[in-house]
Amino acid sequence: MKKTLCILSAFLGIVVVTEAQTGTDTRKEDIVDDVSVENLRIERNGKYITIDMLLDLSGLDVDNNRAVLLTPWLVNGNDSLDLQSVGIYGRRRYYFYIRNGESMLSGKDEKSYKVSEKPNTIEYHNMVPYAEWMNSCVLLLRRSDYGCCHTLLAEQNGTLGRHTEAFFPELVYAHPQGLIEKRDSLEGSAFIDFPVDQTVIYPNYRHNAAELEKIQSSIDSVRSDADITITSVWLKGYASPESPYAHNKELAIGRTAALKKHIQQLYRFEGDVIITDHEPEDWAGLRRYVERSNLEHRTEIIALIDSDLKPDAKELKIKHDYPAEYRFLLQNCYPALRRTDYRISYTIRSYSDVEEIKRIMRERPQKLSLNEFYLAAQEYEPGTDEFAEVFETAVRMFPDDSIANLNAANAAMRRDDLTGAKRYLAKAGNSPEAVYARGALAIRQKDYDNARRYLNEAKSLGLEQACTTLEQLENGKH
Repeated sequence: MKKTLCILSAFLGIVVVTEAQTGTDTRKEDIVDDVSVENLRIERNGKYITIDMLLDLSGLDVDNNRAVLLTPWLVNGNDSLDLQSVGIYGRRRYYFYIRNGESMLSGKDEKSYKVSEKPNTIEYHNMVPYAEWMNSCVLLLRRSDYGCCHTLLAEQNGTLGRHTEAFFPELVYAHPQGLIEKRDSLEGSAFIDFPVDQTVIYPNYRHNAAELEKIQSSIDSVRSDADITITSVWLKGYASPESPYAHNKELAIGRTAALKKHIQQLYRFEGDVIITDHEPEDWAGLRRYVERSNLEHRTEIIALIDSDLKPDAKELKIKHDYPAEYRFLLQNCYPALRRTDYRISYTIRSYSDVEEIKRIMRERPQKLSLNEFYLAAQEYEPGTDEFAEVFETAVRMFPDDSIANLNAANAAMRRDDLTGAKRYLAKAGNSPEAVYARGALAIRQKDYDNARRYLNEAKSLGLEQACTTLEQLENGKH
């Protein structure tokens, strides 16, 4: 499949991973009066900055006619931004706002609680658009105490932490080319029993019901899907080496034809959908069995199988020279050689509606092409769980595809999963984009010597983004 590559600058924006100066701060400490904070995390995800923390309000009490407003806010010099507030209201003040139909102190987006119903702890989460001034900004918590008529009685600020950027280059994702037609198949083997020297199928004979059900279940699993069109049902019948070769050929042809007739009666396929083939004696299957066995004369029997003797002469010599092994093979190997391999080939229609692609990704992701996964990814913000899930699902469906592994590696890096990124990059090939991604991973691991080596290699392979990232790396004096 031909593939083209592009940088997702348009929908990914600037790809920079950031972290709080102290990472995740799990300490519990009072920030303002009667309010403590733990598990603080400040991080940037693409175009957004996210703040998570656990607010402990167990020691906070509010008088009947008063209110306390807790507001995290980002500040850097003259720039600042108030985040979503948490309001705790005394009983009278709470009902004043409710009865008068007024929004709470900080507006309709405020998390508001009556003091008697406030939780002891609140898992605070907020995500706001990122602006350049937020690099090195300080996160503060403001406590504002109010009386009646919105009167501000007291105000107090406490420092939560500082946000600093960790250098990380723009990531280069691969855009697979859309397939003209999506093809797939289901394969298996059925071991249908026939009475000696007969070519008529008896569905209830021995284990035939279960073996026929294998094929029917495979056909039904795709035939019932309106998005799928069966293009062929391929059948290949095999016989085992005992008996004359000419007779086995007749049996293989006749028994395969009987199975074709059985399937045609069930499904009424049009035209030449059912295709048949045959192999009178499955010597390759016999060889595989002997090779894995512990037979005393395994080496000699394999040499006979590989020899230029005619099939009947081979079989006769094994029977004559190694009678014990022959009896063992006749009982334990030959029955499994008498089988029909089948393959149901089909096409799947293409999808362009992203909502439909999302639904199919949840229900039957194997129906999607790499390009359709890519279309779904564009609906999500890089760094989010949904964004990563798209590429992780894609690489599960296409585990050996270099583009699927490259995109999954980039998505893993966006989530700071460096172990996962390294694992995916091992199967991402050696395209300029894959070499560049290894340089990006080295930067994230603070292995700047290897980062320069990979980036220079990607640059020599013609990837322009490598030049930009090298300049950024050098300007950062790493």
